[in-house]
Amino acid sequence: MEQQLDVKVYYEDTDCMGVVYHANYLRFLERARTELLNSLGPSIREWTDRGVIFPIYSVQITFKAPARLGDTLRVYTRAKKTSPFRVTFDQRIERPEDGKLLIEAKVEAVCTDLQGRLREYPDIGLQHGS
Repeated sequence: MEQQLDVKVYYEDTDCMGVVYHANYLRFLERARTELLNSLGPSIREWTDRGVIFPIYSVQITFKAPARLGDTLRVYTRAKKTSPFRVTFDQRIERPEDGKLLIEAKVEAVCTDLQGRLREYPDIGLQHGS
């Protein structure tokens, strides 16, 4: 299952040249992962209320081309359970107006309790893969 989320680039997202500051792509990716998880079951807030959180274990990003002030971006997210405790999110950001690939990312998140102890990922319908 692949989900997409559109985001608009605002002035606050850019550097002095009107180009999206590299760290702000992490925010766009996070929003898309949150929306995907929210669509699969309880919301992130509900999971937190139950004492379950999903901290990031690793992030790998390849920057292909810049986004600029005023662009609309489309964030694609695909998730698969890669261990009982970990989910891998394959994500990419494109500019739908011209189909240009801007970012490719692989993000791994684990499941823990509020004290940081590993827990098995809840069964929320994610495919298993490696």
